[in-house]
Amino acid sequence: MTYMTHLRWERTVFWKYFEMYLLLFLMIIIAITERVDQLESEFHPYFYPFRTSFKNFLPGFFTIVKLKHYKMKKIYTTIIVLASLISVKSYGQGCVAIRGNSSCNALSGNGFELQSKEWTVSLNGRYFESFRHFRGSEEEHERIEKGTQVINDSYFVDLSVGMGITDRLYANVTLPYVHHLRSSMYEHGGNPPNGLGERHETSSKGLGDVRFGAGYWLLPQGKKNYNYAFGLGVKLPTGKYDYTDIFYNQGADKSQDIEGVVDQSIQPGDGGVGINLDFQGYHSFSSRFGILSSAFYMSNPKATNGVLTRNKRSEFSCPDQFGVRIAAYANMGVFSSFVGGRIEGVPASDLIGSSEGYRRPGYAVSVEPGISYGKGPVAAFVSVPIALYRNRIQSYEDKITTAETGKFTQGDAAFADYLVNVGVSYRFGGHQMHSSQKGSLKIQMAE
Repeated sequence: MTYMTHLRWERTVFWKYFEMYLLLFLMIIIAITERVDQLESEFHPYFYPFRTSFKNFLPGFFTIVKLKHYKMKKIYTTIIVLASLISVKSYGQGCVAIRGNSSCNALSGNGFELQSKEWTVSLNGRYFESFRHFRGSEEEHERIEKGTQVINDSYFVDLSVGMGITDRLYANVTLPYVHHLRSSMYEHGGNPPNGLGERHETSSKGLGDVRFGAGYWLLPQGKKNYNYAFGLGVKLPTGKYDYTDIFYNQGADKSQDIEGVVDQSIQPGDGGVGINLDFQGYHSFSSRFGILSSAFYMSNPKATNGVLTRNKRSEFSCPDQFGVRIAAYANMGVFSSFVGGRIEGVPASDLIGSSEGYRRPGYAVSVEPGISYGKGPVAAFVSVPIALYRNRIQSYEDKITTAETGKFTQGDAAFADYLVNVGVSYRFGGHQMHSSQKGSLKIQMAE
């Protein structure tokens, strides 16, 4: 087989399986959204926004997947889907409080096929600035035009340590540090024309919620060109969830500076003990091409954390969180490039326990390009998820207010246009055998 023939074969196999994974991923979402009328209940009201968003987000795809025969020309199907993604206006995350990375598996770079007694230490960072306000999926452009938008600058740094208990069983711990800066007018005397229109800043920083986790790879290392792992983790309420700062222009005559609890979106922790279920996997089609996938759902059974909001009308909720990611990668020696899609957010209703309390539920759909480096025990990566769609859905309290008053109620939230993720890791121990491909592939699963 000549080099060019082999390369064409690799590309053919890659696109064949990439289509399969992508179709499976989207068809799962479609199956959920098509049956949302039956699923809509007090336990799962957050399925509704998925139906609306994906029907608007990929209008042509529903027609394609419902054809009687699914045999489609390779490449072109993917091009159609990617073209649909790229044509959508750029969106992002923000006041929807996703606290860094809630997963405890190799999403944080600490469990990717560690050998027995092998260790890995990683440092991962995430940054975003949220400033675009959305109510539902509609942006409130007037907030930026009038200068009344809320601006959150959020920095997350995770120090993680992972250990291979056996060649298939692993455990890890993540110590997060957070630093938030929040600029607004409405919290410091009000937005104009009725308020003073003065912009001031509140901030928070410190240890976030520590996460412990363990996972198990279904197949022995090196036996197949694919493998999948499932993990279980716990998030502890180590982050401060009643952080306070100075608020200006308070009181009836707006002449006082008062210390008060900062907004929920910049609290270092949420006050709940979370139970995290996660999944990760890879499928290498050749030495050059492959697919990565991961997902997590963190359940926070506790309803509220006992901290009143500044208006004293409600307590902060301890919300669930979720995320799904799929990416295709191409190895180029010690470097790899990858591009994929991700969905992450906060549901309106929790899977376990009550959903009461104040929260800003919603989700963002993003495309994520990135590049990684792996040589020997060292690996590093950078990726920039660019949001394509975002939606601040109705909260549990919004729905109660709507039912009681008969008037539709839906709060807003500020989102970012993009995120910046960076990470570096180092492996040691085990059999001291590392390859550039393994290191590069591992770090691609890092964020």
